[in-house]
Amino acid sequence: MSDKNSQVAIPEELIMNKIMIVRGIKVMIDSDLAELYGVTTKRLNEQVKRNARRFPVDFMFQLTEQEKQEVVAICDHLKRIRFSPNLPYVFTEHGAVMLASVLNSDRAIIGNIQIVRIFTRMRQ
Repeated sequence: MSDKNSQVAIPEELIMNKIMIVRGIKVMIDSDLAELYGVTTKRLNEQVKRNARRFPVDFMFQLTEQEKQEVVAICDHLKRIRFSPNLPYVFTEHGAVMLASVLNSDRAIIGNIQIVRIFTRMRQ
């Protein structure tokens, strides 16, 4: 890895702590991915909407109100979305890969490589 890439690298523990299981699937929530990829959640979701055909239901889905409350109760770092009127989106490993392609920034690409490697290790 070059010096530029190592400066952008995200600690593995940070990524692992943001992977959760919803509907029996390992996913990451939109706000966490936005933070890791260096964009706002609004920008991330705008890109998803502009590229909707790239995100089938097995790549991402929107949480129900009940699911949102459950993840907020379990994950301390998600307390900030407790009173948000919006239902967040969650992305599978494949959805996270697709996000990096539509965001197309160096930080998104580097973060994505780390996320994919961690998902792979968790599968093994």
